Amino acid sequence: MSEEATIPPDATSEDRRIKFLLVAADCPEAYLAAFFTGRRARRSGARVAILHVMEPPEFGHWATVAETMRAEAEEKAGQLLNEFAAEVKAQSGEAPELIMREGVVVDEIRKLIEEDCDIAILFLGASTAQSGPGPLVSALAHKPAYLGARPIPVTVVPGSMTREELRRLSG
Repeated sequence: MSEEATIPPDATSEDRRIKFLLVAADCPEAYLAAFFTGRRARRSGARVAILHVMEPPEFGHWATVAETMRAEAEEKAGQLLNEFAAEVKAQSGEAPELIMREGVVVDEIRKLIEEDCDIAILFLGASTAQSGPGPLVSALAHKPAYLGARPIPVTVVPGSMTREELRRLSG
C-alpha cells in the first residue's frame, strides 16, 4: 500500500536533500498548502513527499463490503494524490514522492517521520471554518508529541490566504 522510497547507503549528497512532507486531503486548504509547499521546495532545493491516509473501513464481518470500500477508497486516494502531485510539480519543477497509507492520520504521519530521516518540515493546510483549523492542525497544536520522538517544524498554511499572498511569501 505504501510507496516508500529508501535511499541506498551509498547515496550521493544530492539524493539526501531535505524533504517536505505534505498531507493531502480533499479540502481547499490542503490544495493551497500544496501550492505553497511546491513553491517553498523550489526555493530551498527540497524534495516533496505527499502523504494521503485512508481511514480503514469498519465492516468487520462484512469482508466483501469492506474490500469493495477499500478498493474505491484507494482509487479515490490515487486520484487525489495525482492532483496534489501535479500542483507540487507545477510549482517545484520536480515530481514528488507519493505515499498512500491506511490508518489514523496522526499515527501515520508520526510513523513516516520516524521512518524517513530526510523529512524536515511538515506542511498542513488550516481550515477557515468557524469550528477551527481542522482536526489534524488542532491535534498537533494541542499535543505536539503526536510527531513522535523526532519532532520537526510544522508549517501551517492558512486557508484564508490567497495564492498571490503565498507567492510573495515563497519568493
